[in-house]
Amino acid sequence: MLFASRVPPKTLAIVSRSLATMLESGIQIRKAIDIASRKAMHAPTKVVLRQVSDAIQGGADISQALKEHGKFFPTLFVEMVTMAEESGSLPEVLKHLAEHYEANMRMKKEFIGSIIWPAFQLVAAIFVIALLILILGFIAESTGNNDMSFLVFGLSGTTGAMIWLTGTFGTFAAMYVAWRMIQKAAQAKAIVDPLLLVVPVLGRCMRSFAIARFSWSYYLTQQTGMPVTRSLQGSLKATGNGAFIAQTPFITSAVMEGSSLTESLAESRLFPEEYIEMVSVAEESGTVPEALHRMSPQFEEDARRAMKTLTRMISVVVWLFVASFIIFFVFRFMLWYVGQINQALEGT
Repeated sequence: MLFASRVPPKTLAIVSRSLATMLESGIQIRKAIDIASRKAMHAPTKVVLRQVSDAIQGGADISQALKEHGKFFPTLFVEMVTMAEESGSLPEVLKHLAEHYEANMRMKKEFIGSIIWPAFQLVAAIFVIALLILILGFIAESTGNNDMSFLVFGLSGTTGAMIWLTGTFGTFAAMYVAWRMIQKAAQAKAIVDPLLLVVPVLGRCMRSFAIARFSWSYYLTQQTGMPVTRSLQGSLKATGNGAFIAQTPFITSAVMEGSSLTESLAESRLFPEEYIEMVSVAEESGTVPEALHRMSPQFEEDARRAMKTLTRMISVVVWLFVASFIIFFVFRFMLWYVGQINQALEGT
């Protein structure tokens, strides 16, 4: 397949900022996209941007040209560009989009950096257990005892070590594949994400990230002049959280029926009380988009703190797992060794 399924976030951030700068300087959109295509380091993006440029030259507007490439560009990006083109605020929106994707990359980098050490500990523990299983097999062969597998999960020797490694890493691989499938299936996310939101620390982290994205997207869509219902739909979808996305029909319906934004968000039971109160105050003064824009960094910071707490908890759980196994193995080995001594004494 020639093209990747999606444009990488890093490439999209670079392209968005480059286009914003060129458009602000007065360069026409088609020429700006043509220049951006030549500068893009991601080969599929380079080709797609050339095709977008050709489509614009042929008479299409930028939103139509982007939509022709299916899901290569994120829905939020296409929707924002569409509304920005209609309202004449494309340079400003592209600049905000660049900041949005850059912030997402920073958060992802921070998460990966914080999870590396616990992941290393877990992998090391798995290999230590495999080594112990292997050593038990050698001890059994050297002492003439053919069954020492009861000491470690019924496994012993080279075969036991391979079974252990295959089982553990195979389980992790299956969990990863299942998670990826859930992330791609809207119906699955609508079921799984609400359950994850009630998990201590993890739920707080997920909720804060979702609210930060909602706040940012609502501000940006309102800046383009997008109707409130469409703004809510796009903002809830931008959260990437199945629980928030599933509430889209109910929240938008409530607003269309005359309920205030504060009441509509409160009925979803997804937003914390302090957030609802701040929206209520902003709604009374007519400054909801600006207020949400100010709150977005606060929730991003809260999500980062929750993420750090989560990684510390994972690290502790891994250490407890390793320590528990060592204690378990030591006691099992001691009991086996004492049994062997008793048998030897009885034999004499």
